[in-house]
Amino acid sequence: MSRSRINGNFIDKTFSIVANILLRIIPTTSGEKEAFTYYRDGMSAQSEGNYAEALQNYYEAMRLEIDPYDRSYILYNIGLIHTSNGEHTKALEYYFRALERNPFLPQAFNNMAVICHYRGEQAIQQGDSEIAEAWFDQAAEYWKQAIALTPGNYIEAHNWLKITRRFE
Repeated sequence: MSRSRINGNFIDKTFSIVANILLRIIPTTSGEKEAFTYYRDGMSAQSEGNYAEALQNYYEAMRLEIDPYDRSYILYNIGLIHTSNGEHTKALEYYFRALERNPFLPQAFNNMAVICHYRGEQAIQQGDSEIAEAWFDQAAEYWKQAIALTPGNYIEAHNWLKITRRFE
């Protein structure tokens, strides 16, 4: 049974109903429909914290999906799972891959900045201020890109950029 059919969450059920209607009325190939079903099931599993199941669905969606824009969101969600699992190098790889297909994903830039900032904090704790500054500079570049795409969002990042004199 499809994951979307067994999920008890009202919002997920509503999304699934709307998605199923759209799949019936929008002219798409059976491969595109199947890819979307895997993507939808991956999102459902991810929202429940079932990351292994979500990854299986996302990888299957990637195998079937041909549209670069849609693939970017699948890759982004895979990056989210790796971030949640503390696999920051893998997460950065998937965010980069998502941005290659869709350079207008401010959330990917933000998440990359958060990882870089975290690594900068770790470097400070290890007493390596030079490495920390390099990570912070990289975080600043990603946050600038996120803010440029969505002015008014990422206020905390914007304030950090101002306070650290990295905003120009």
